[in-house]
Amino acid sequence: MYVCVCHAVTEERVRQEISEGAKTPRQVAKGCKAGTDCGSCVRRIQALLGHEGARPCPTSRLAAKLGLPASAQAA
Repeated sequence: MYVCVCHAVTEERVRQEISEGAKTPRQVAKGCKAGTDCGSCVRRIQALLGHEGARPCPTSRLAAKLGLPASAQAA
């Protein structure tokens, strides 16, 4: 699934950046350019960061809206 259509960055690629130490959307962007063009994917990147435990998701409502499991909402 694409997270960033502008730069053709997949969810897998964003997760790879997170596993390599990215803890913020800017750090993810530095590694793969996701979120550096129109910015519409930044909320999804934030949610993935929260889901992976790198940074809390901005709100549990956002996590639920994006279809993340309940455990991610508590992260």
